[in-house]
Amino acid sequence: MKCTSCNAGELVPSFIDGLFRAHTCSNCQGNWILIEDYVAWKERNPEFTFDDNVNYEVEDTKKAILCPVTGTIMRKFRLTASNTYRIDYSAGVGGVWLDSGEWELLKEEGLAGSLNAVLTSHWQKNIRTISTKDNFYEIYLDKFGQETYEKVKELRTWLEKQPNKADLRAYLLAEDPYSAEK
Repeated sequence: MKCTSCNAGELVPSFIDGLFRAHTCSNCQGNWILIEDYVAWKERNPEFTFDDNVNYEVEDTKKAILCPVTGTIMRKFRLTASNTYRIDYSAGVGGVWLDSGEWELLKEEGLAGSLNAVLTSHWQKNIRTISTKDNFYEIYLDKFGQETYEKVKELRTWLEKQPNKADLRAYLLAEDPYSAEK
């Protein structure tokens, strides 16, 4: 098979860290992994822990890449909300393309034992939720400033614990809470 990323190398049968089957590009050192091989290895080695103290350089493919088996465009999946790296997944085959260094990145992030979970809609939804919260945090921080934002968050936390919070909100939002007019 030709490499799906660099289109220059051949995908040669190999093993990731000597653990489970893969195909490694002879040119760019990317890895093609079938999730079924990874899951079968995990089931046989449930107590295995990955060393997260690794040295590596990651080369993340930004462009869309094709599945080396079907030739269809693979879907990109984020690993975490805190980094921008994405792995490529072919749902039709159940294969994952890891660019050079991405396996080491998975180990460092503590995700090497959860590769199959990263590919789930639940995992990806959690990343989107965290990213959205982080974006709003930055917007509010920029809009209010650190000191004011901390005070308003504290007030919000206190208000949520009050049994009559709806009345308290109405009081706070009224132009003149001591007037019958709106």
